[in-house]
Amino acid sequence: MNLQQSVRTCLRKYVTFSGRAQRSEYWWFILFVVTVNFALTLLDSALFGSVETYGSGFSATTDTPVFSGIFNLLVLLPTVSAVVRRLHDVNRSVWWYLIVLIPLIGAIMMLVWLASKGTVGQNRFGPDPMKPSYDDDGDTQDYSPSRIPHVTND
Repeated sequence: MNLQQSVRTCLRKYVTFSGRAQRSEYWWFILFVVTVNFALTLLDSALFGSVETYGSGFSATTDTPVFSGIFNLLVLLPTVSAVVRRLHDVNRSVWWYLIVLIPLIGAIMMLVWLASKGTVGQNRFGPDPMKPSYDDDGDTQDYSPSRIPHVTND
């Protein structure tokens, strides 16, 4: 899964908290969110901020994060649902998301789970996202692309 497919999938499934998400889907979407947020923060600083120069550098601040604030609100639910589906891929329930409330240890454990390989085959949260499923017409239903044609035994 590439960046464009990942962003499209995560935004299309913005409130889908069931199923599983493969690592590439999650991490490409997070890269997109962080990059766009960084660019919008720079734009907010340029338009609404103030810049102070010092002898060896500068400091830019803004009290009005208009564009980055709106973007963060728009991607809040897609990001949470992608995390939940990623946790499902490593066979953890949504309640494990609360582990981030434990300082340092929780964040480290969550990072490890989000970066871990998913459960091979079906688990209690659904089929393996790395193996595409097919409908009656032979078209893939899943978002995992394959270059190998599907052959039916008719």
